[in-house]
Amino acid sequence: MNILQLDLHNKNQVDDFLRLPFSIYRNIPQWVPPLQMDERLRLDPKRFPFYRHSHASFFLAYEGTRPIGRLAVLDNRRYNEFNKTKTAFFYLFECENNLEAASALFKAAFDWARSRGLDHIVGPKGFTPLDGFGLLVKGFEHRPAFGLPYNPAYYVDLVEAQGFVKEGESVSGYLGTDIQFPPRIRELAERIAQRRGLRILRCNTRADLRALVPHLKELYNNSLGGTEGTVPLTDEEINSMANQLIWLADPKLVKLVMKGEKAVGFLLAYPDVSAALQKTRGRLFPFGWLTLLLELRRTDWININGAGLLPEYRGSGGTAILYSEMFESVSESGRYRHAEVVQIGIENANMQREMENFGVDFYKMHRTYSRSL
Repeated sequence: MNILQLDLHNKNQVDDFLRLPFSIYRNIPQWVPPLQMDERLRLDPKRFPFYRHSHASFFLAYEGTRPIGRLAVLDNRRYNEFNKTKTAFFYLFECENNLEAASALFKAAFDWARSRGLDHIVGPKGFTPLDGFGLLVKGFEHRPAFGLPYNPAYYVDLVEAQGFVKEGESVSGYLGTDIQFPPRIRELAERIAQRRGLRILRCNTRADLRALVPHLKELYNNSLGGTEGTVPLTDEEINSMANQLIWLADPKLVKLVMKGEKAVGFLLAYPDVSAALQKTRGRLFPFGWLTLLLELRRTDWININGAGLLPEYRGSGGTAILYSEMFESVSESGRYRHAEVVQIGIENANMQREMENFGVDFYKMHRTYSRSL
């Protein structure tokens, strides 16, 4: 067993790191390859915004000359400064069912984190808020939504064998057009919007969507960024994330809740292109982009991947407006027939219970882990 710390300037090592999942999942039809262009960008310190303020290291486990495991460990300096912690993240863990390899990878990650003065490690947790988090622990029979983690069931054993304990869990739920949204909630949303002077701003074009990016940054930082365990986004980070999403987006699925000219809430949804990525193995070139464009036009799945209100608008039924728009996103186009509401923290029990009452089936669960160093 040999553990190698990745040299990001070594093309062969980078290729080994990126190719390994294709070996792990070769007989698992549910797996969706990540977009390879984005995966390579994460390994480029000159281009990826994360490296302007933070550090990461990547490890590969070899059996002879064959890579059998990999792991990334992150030192997110802005996260630690904002939360007054000394926490590392682990991410991009992939491994054959080999406890020796997994243990060696995590030992290397722990040593790297300690060398940087970090005393705690959490994961799987990625570089940006758009990175899906956690290990899948329920719903292995289903294809993952675009960008969300999928892993073999044995990963849980490999991770827990390293001394990790459960940090938190999130659930993802299925929403279909056969679910009837309660008229009383829609009526409540309309009354609240009228009483509080709120309106829904919808996009028609990608140019409209681009114009909303500053609003989305402010909303994220004010409605989500102030909570424990998060960190405000920089301009460079929000622009990078926007570039990633805008070319995938159906502009009509991105909505803002407005109070006059001020954005006070948002709903982010986009078409799911997982089927296209399975066909192209995550590659856009030379012809994968055409398959992806066709899938954007014909898919009947959407992912609802973010919703939030400024704190002062959450009470008094304000979330009813988001629920109403969530159901509208699925039904109003006539095209989309399936939606996945992704990764709602189980600590948000009220939201989960309300959505279950509406008929949402929470059929997947992801778990994050932590341990001291």
